[in-house]
Amino acid sequence: MAQQAIDVFRACIPLFTALSDPARQDIILLLAEHERLSVNEIAEQSKLSRPAISHHLKIMRDNHLVEIEQKGTQRYYSLSLDQSLKQLKQLIDIVESECIL
Repeated sequence: MAQQAIDVFRACIPLFTALSDPARQDIILLLAEHERLSVNEIAEQSKLSRPAISHHLKIMRDNHLVEIEQKGTQRYYSLSLDQSLKQLKQLIDIVESECIL
């Protein structure tokens, strides 16, 4: 396998890790149904505590899955998948070109 393919796979590991958690999957699906939500609004629809949700949102933000909009003292989260989708498409492209015989 070419080094470029290995590099792309390894670059995707943090994204895969972020997406592998069921709580984060639930948050993504919840945000997909709404334009934006605050931590409190997410907590109202989750079994997780507010601090746990904040922790998951930080991981998601670090992996470019959500973005934050500040309105006064409230922070609203929305999906921001462009960079993650680009990264996954790059992985698919490299697998198709380098790994499939």
